[in-house]
Amino acid sequence: MFRLHAVDLFIIGFYFVFVLGVGWYIKHLTKTSKDFFQAGRRQTAWIAGVSFIAANMGALELMGWSSATYQYGMLAVHWYWIGAIPAILFLGIFMMPFYHVSRTHSVPGYLKLRFGEPTRILSAVTFVVMTLLASGISMYSMGLVLETFLGWDFNTSVAITAATVCAYVVMGGLTSAIFNEIIQFCLIWAGSMLIPIIGLIEVGGWNNLVQKVGERAAALTAPGEPVLDRLHIWSTMGSGADNPMGMHWLGIAFGLCFVISAGYWTGDFLVVQRVLTAKDLRSAKMAPIIGSYFKMAIPFIVILPGLIGFALLPDLQPASAGVSPSESYNAVLPLLMQRYFGPGMLGLGMVALIAGFMSGMAGNVSAFATVWTYDLYRSLIRPEASDRHYLRMGRWCTVLGVGISIATTYIVMHFSSIMDYMQALFSFFIAPLFATLLRGMFWRRTTATAGFWGLLLGMTTSIGIFMSVRLEVLDPRYVTMSENASAMAVNMWQAGWSFIVNFVVTVVLSLLTTPKPLAELKGLVYGASAVPHEGPEPWYMRPAFWAWVSLGIFVILNITFW
Repeated sequence: MFRLHAVDLFIIGFYFVFVLGVGWYIKHLTKTSKDFFQAGRRQTAWIAGVSFIAANMGALELMGWSSATYQYGMLAVHWYWIGAIPAILFLGIFMMPFYHVSRTHSVPGYLKLRFGEPTRILSAVTFVVMTLLASGISMYSMGLVLETFLGWDFNTSVAITAATVCAYVVMGGLTSAIFNEIIQFCLIWAGSMLIPIIGLIEVGGWNNLVQKVGERAAALTAPGEPVLDRLHIWSTMGSGADNPMGMHWLGIAFGLCFVISAGYWTGDFLVVQRVLTAKDLRSAKMAPIIGSYFKMAIPFIVILPGLIGFALLPDLQPASAGVSPSESYNAVLPLLMQRYFGPGMLGLGMVALIAGFMSGMAGNVSAFATVWTYDLYRSLIRPEASDRHYLRMGRWCTVLGVGISIATTYIVMHFSSIMDYMQALFSFFIAPLFATLLRGMFWRRTTATAGFWGLLLGMTTSIGIFMSVRLEVLDPRYVTMSENASAMAVNMWQAGWSFIVNFVVTVVLSLLTTPKPLAELKGLVYGASAVPHEGPEPWYMRPAFWAWVSLGIFVILNITFW
């Protein structure tokens, strides 16, 4: 149990008052639906880029990947490097020109322009479902931390957090969410960066940490079984039997990098929404590239604490009904915080966790409000209402989204780790969506019929595999081609199969149906229109140059930890 001093309570209380004050101030600047849903489309590349990463850097980043590192070792870093950087750079260089120039308000909005209303509605409905399910992660993590380590009531903690996020998003919309995300991003770094530093000092440096992790892995290994390496990211992936995740390299390269990661970073409106607020094309292209540098650095405050926890906290277990929250993998980061932080710093560390949870929740709620209002309510129910009406609807459905999210909090408890839950959701909805976006944006022959049925059958495939494995109708070995496949490995492969089904169905149906005339695809598809360009500028100011630099750092990191 954490023992908070008066200074810690003051820091936590001040943070809540501050974010509400930001929402109150921005409320006076939010006068139209464009201000509420799109932040006025006037953000700089740096603001959009930091917000782009901060929207992703919630409970999923802090507790989720520290937990996954404790469970799987450094293989978790794949979700920051190969599972993020190539896709982020692809979004910035190749996809943002069409997203930005089409002036779409959302990813479903682009699908409507490219494939028509049925595909837009399907993607909007599934995104709304995924967003509300995912937002439960933030609330669950918040309630878990405050109940387990502060002794606060779980339900009360969830209610206070939800009410705070609801208040500042309702007041200021996306502008308020972005502003608070940037503040929360800084707080997360300030409150978390001392954990790996102090942890490395305690264990005696990196080399001693490597030794301790190896000893701990050996202690967990049954006699006669090989010790699974937890400190390399590629050299142990020749076979699923050689690493703790039970993952073959093809599952990471295809299932994660090419399917889930590319689908998330280019098609999940939660993060794409932030980039769509950029003021011009150059800012829209630079925002993801700027974000890629921050993304590569985050393992220092997330992955490294997971390894330190594995070496120093030997008794944590998978989350289940019979395991105390303070003894599960998900508790590794709060336990290290308790171990290292004194008065004042403990309050800052708690604010970092709270900020992460609130950032993730605010991102989901603001994205939900936009898709619901623009892509469902305005499209199907009130297509001719006034701008003021849509602004009011956005605020009311924000309240509704928060309420539904509270109910989804309790679903998370049935998964062994936060990341298993989140990756399952991505495999259901994001992986097949990427196949549809890829065919739609880069093949002008793709038809509306093919886009709709490819997306629907892709989602059905992923959900069907998940349910079949859960009900023990389907052996995971046939899904993953591995004897000791983990839940994470199944998620990666079911995403890959859903992508393949979507891709094949889309190609076949496109060849059997009539595509749109070329004139109707202008500004939407490569090959049907000139690629928008950000204009003449020095080589060192071009987005492509900084994308190559980012890619070079990414390659060096992968070779270093091979």
